[in-house]
Amino acid sequence: MPPIEPPDTHFLSAAIGWIELGNFAEAKSELKSISPGAARNPDVLEVWWLVHAAEEDWVAGLKVARALIETDPARASGWLHRAYALRRVGGGGLQAAWDALLPAVEKFPKEPVIAYNLSCYACQMHRLHDAWQWLKTALKVGGKEKVKAMALRDADLEPLWVDIEKL
Repeated sequence: MPPIEPPDTHFLSAAIGWIELGNFAEAKSELKSISPGAARNPDVLEVWWLVHAAEEDWVAGLKVARALIETDPARASGWLHRAYALRRVGGGGLQAAWDALLPAVEKFPKEPVIAYNLSCYACQMHRLHDAWQWLKTALKVGGKEKVKAMALRDADLEPLWVDIEKL
């Protein structure tokens, strides 16, 4: 995909600025100003994802995540965003999120958030052995102290907190 050119780069930068200020309505306005040719650029889609996630518009977020995977399947974030939205969208749920994210493990073996999120999904589905195995993978790939600290603040992993503390 060709790089984004001005004035689209300006609209994208402005949208990011508005997001940083917490003004998602203005961010959307800037994103809507981007030309149709640049609208499916993965960087633009990432910013749309941030807006939809902040608004908890999981239907729109899922649509953007799917477009991101289609336009840039080598970008792990699209796979993560899709699973995240599927967990929350009507008709989705934990199993749908799990099923969507599991194939990403082979594509992105060095991405700790994939294993971490699979651990969260497994834990919430009461598959504690699987959750522990995926968390160990995330710890190995992402760094023990960083992942441990994150896991001890994540309510999804609360059933494992006692064991995580022992690490």
